[in-house]
Amino acid sequence: MYVCLCQGVTDGQLREAIYEGCCSYREVREATGVASQCGKCACVAKQVVRETLGELQTAQAALAYPASFAPA
Repeated sequence: MYVCLCQGVTDGQLREAIYEGCCSYREVREATGVASQCGKCACVAKQVVRETLGELQTAQAALAYPASFAPA
């Protein structure tokens, strides 16, 4: 879905920027140009960034516990 019509930025592009290393809304904005003209998309863009970062944190927390194996 298009989030920013002025720059033609989609929610997928915002997520991709995060997967490629952006760690904040500011970094995503700099990388994609979202909300850099009229700003009407800022609320939706922030929501997408917040949700995606939250999902990544949850996934990383699940991986934080090492698996334990018993010797055979």
